[in-house]
Amino acid sequence: MADKQISLPAKLINGGIAGLIGVTCVFPIDLAKTRLQNQQNGQRMYTSMSDCLIKTIRSEGYFGMYRGAAVNLTLVTPEKAIKLAANDFFRHHLSKDGKKLTLLREMLAGCGAGTCQVIVTTPMEMLKIQLQDAGRIAAQKKLMAAQAQLSSSAAGAAEPVVETRPTAMQITRELLRSKGIAGLYKGLGATLLRDVPFSIVYFPLFANLNKLGQKDPNVKAPFYVSFLSGCVAGSTAAVAVNPCDVIKTRLQSLQRGVNEDTYSGILDCTKKIWQKEGPMAFLKGAYCRALVIAPLFGIAQVVYFIGIAEFLLDMLPKHRA
Repeated sequence: MADKQISLPAKLINGGIAGLIGVTCVFPIDLAKTRLQNQQNGQRMYTSMSDCLIKTIRSEGYFGMYRGAAVNLTLVTPEKAIKLAANDFFRHHLSKDGKKLTLLREMLAGCGAGTCQVIVTTPMEMLKIQLQDAGRIAAQKKLMAAQAQLSSSAAGAAEPVVETRPTAMQITRELLRSKGIAGLYKGLGATLLRDVPFSIVYFPLFANLNKLGQKDPNVKAPFYVSFLSGCVAGSTAAVAVNPCDVIKTRLQSLQRGVNEDTYSGILDCTKKIWQKEGPMAFLKGAYCRALVIAPLFGIAQVVYFIGIAEFLLDMLPKHRA
């Protein structure tokens, strides 16, 4: 296969470029997904993705939709690079004399890739979720304060709500100070529970869909086939593991809204969501996640398969000369 001849540095650079382009395009939808998943039945601020984005722009401005994007843009490069390169690594070592991988071996390669990526994914998601959800909690507090002020207008004006939104560095320092490195890896088990099955579904499905567009086994599929294959495989895997994503989001959230539950672990979170919100709560944000993952992985696979990095690396010796 042609992609096995690509060097490891090129794979890492391709994965990084793919992640940066993808995140820039779909981050507002990801913010809506986080806020929809985190809101519980007690105080629902948003009714849909579009409602969430409209209210976010009104209360926080256009760039409010990109809260937490800096964290993602910083860490998505190593995350996507590790994920894509690790999958290639495991596929290469699980293949026998260049023969076609069986479905089981493709799934094992995906499992290895998903396991490797959580080294970066867990702290990235941990920080991103706090920044994304801060606007929802602030808006909820303002609403509750306004309602309290109306009900107690005869007793005098209520104290104004002071909105505080910590930065990623402030959150990181506080977590390291209070809980050490383990603080950044809160929700590691839930992240594994999401990312390993995702990769098990995604990579084999993408590889087989992409092969349908190959006229010759030794020639890469056209870029649009890789893009569509990435979109279909990504959205399918995203919806399949959405219940795990809801649990992970709830567990990693440090701040809670008014009258919202706290959770002690995966089982406790699953039980409380099922009992208090019903089984459909596990599908919260599923369409948002599909809309995020589809173009993200479609773009990622196009960049990865086109091989922008090979061109850049080939140019380096010429400049040295």
